[in-house]
Amino acid sequence: MTLLRMVKVTKTFPGVIANDKIQLEISAGEIHALLGENGSGKTTLMNSLYGIYQPDSGEIFIDDVKVNFKSPSDAIEMGIGMVHQHFMLVPTLTVAENIILGLSSKDKRWNPVLDIRAVEDKIHELAKKHGLLIDPKAKVWQLPVGAQQRVEILKALYRDAKLLILDEPTSVLAPQEIEDLINVLRSLAATGKSIIFISHKLNEVMEIADNISVLRNGVLEGQVTAADTTPKQLAEMMVGRELVPLKKGVGKAGEIIMKVGDTSVKDDRGLMAVKKINFELFRGEILGIAGIDGNGQKELVEAIAGVRDPESGEIEISGMSNSGREKSRLIGHVTEDRHHTGIIMQFSLSENFALKSCDTQPFGKWYKLNINTMREHTEKAISEFNIKASGPDTHISTLSGGNQQKLVMARELGLRPKLLLAAQPTRGLDVGATEYVHQRLIEARDDEMAILLVSTELEEILTLSDRIMVMYEGEIMGLIDSAEAERNILGLMMAGTRLGSIRENSQ
Repeated sequence: MTLLRMVKVTKTFPGVIANDKIQLEISAGEIHALLGENGSGKTTLMNSLYGIYQPDSGEIFIDDVKVNFKSPSDAIEMGIGMVHQHFMLVPTLTVAENIILGLSSKDKRWNPVLDIRAVEDKIHELAKKHGLLIDPKAKVWQLPVGAQQRVEILKALYRDAKLLILDEPTSVLAPQEIEDLINVLRSLAATGKSIIFISHKLNEVMEIADNISVLRNGVLEGQVTAADTTPKQLAEMMVGRELVPLKKGVGKAGEIIMKVGDTSVKDDRGLMAVKKINFELFRGEILGIAGIDGNGQKELVEAIAGVRDPESGEIEISGMSNSGREKSRLIGHVTEDRHHTGIIMQFSLSENFALKSCDTQPFGKWYKLNINTMREHTEKAISEFNIKASGPDTHISTLSGGNQQKLVMARELGLRPKLLLAAQPTRGLDVGATEYVHQRLIEARDDEMAILLVSTELEEILTLSDRIMVMYEGEIMGLIDSAEAERNILGLMMAGTRLGSIRENSQ
C-alpha cells in the first residue's frame, strides 16, 4: 500500500529551481534512501513534505489523501516525523520531558495536570516495543549521542508517526551504534513504519534501503532498488561523472613536527575533556584521530591551535612550546564548524580568504587592506580549487557547503603551514566535494606537511590515515598503523576498550 505520493513537486527560489517536478512514492513498511550532492534539492523536498516550505506546484498525498501542510504541526498531525541531523533536544530536561515538549492537552497524550509517571510508563513501553531501550527519567545531557538519537526517534513515535524522515542519522555514531540503529529501523519497517533515510554514506544506504532515489541539480536523476545497483553507480549518478579512485600511497614520515606530552584540557563546562595524553606527529604523515563526537577531540585540537589553554602538559610545534604568534603561523586549522569558527558568513570570498593574514603582506598592514591583492589571490584560489562562485566579491553565504569548505582549504593550505589540523573536514559534504578534499589532503601530506585528521567518519579515517589513534572519554585507547587497522577493532576502541586488551583477548 502506498503511504506517500509526491506528484510533480516543484519549488523555486529567486534564480534557482530547487525541485523540478519531483515524483516520489513510498510504500508502508519501506525504507527509502534519498541521495544527492549538496544543493541537489534533498532538503528542500523534505522541507516541503514536512510543512516548512509550501511547494509552488505539484501535489502530495498521504494514504491517498491530498494534503497541503502549512507548518510542521500539520505534518505531525498526519503522521510524519523528522529526526534532524542536529538534535532538537533540551539538554537540561529529562527524556520524558523532551518527548512531550510542545504537546498540548488537545493532543490527548497528556492532560493539564501533568502525570509525568504515566508519561514515563508509556515511553518505557514504546521503547521496549521498538528496541529503543532508554531511561525516561535520565537527563538528556547525561546521555551519549546514540541514546540522544533514540530519544528523537521515540519523540516521533510518541506522536504516532507512520513516516519517519532521518537526516544523516549516522553522522555522529560509532560502528556498533550504527549497527544498532540499522536494526531498529528494520524493526520499525517490519511493523509497517515507512522511513526516508538521507545519507552520504553509500555503503550504509546499500545495507539498509529497499529503494533509492537520487537527485541532481533539483531533478530526479533516477530511482533504483538497492539490489540492482552498486555504491559506485550511485556516486556517479549523484555527481554526473565517473569518480577517480583516490591514490593514497604511503606517507614518508620525517622528523617530529608535533609532540604532545602529558596534556590535559578542560571543556567549556570546566570538566576534564582530555586526560594526560601523549603522542607524536611526523612530517609527511596523516595521523587520524577516530572516536565518537564529544570524547575530547574538539578540546585537543583547540588546545593545539592555541584557542584553548591546556590545563597541564606541553604541546610542542617544531620545538616551540609557547603559544605566541610565531607558533600560530606554523599551524593551519580547518575547524569542525566552518559556519561558526571557519568563515564569516556576512563577508565576501576575498575577505574570508584573507581572514587569517589580513594584517600582513601582501594582503595588508596594520589598518590598511590591499583589496586588489586580496581579490587577485582569491581569484587564483577559486580557479585552483574549482570553487563554484561568480567571483571574489561574492558573499560566501551564497555558496554551498562544499564550496565554502574548498575556500577554507584553499586559505589554510595557502599559508603553507608545517602542521595542518583538519577537524571533520568533510562533515556535511557530498561525494564530489569529499573526493576533492581527500585528494587535497593527500597532496599536502605528499608535500611533506604533517596532518592531524579528526573525523567521526571511520571510513574517512581508514581511507586517509597513515596511523590511527582512537580517543574515548579524553584518553587514548591505542595507536595503530592503518595497514593493520580493522573496523571491528577500531569500533571496540571507540566504545572504550584499550588496544592492549583487545590483543590479549584475541590470543
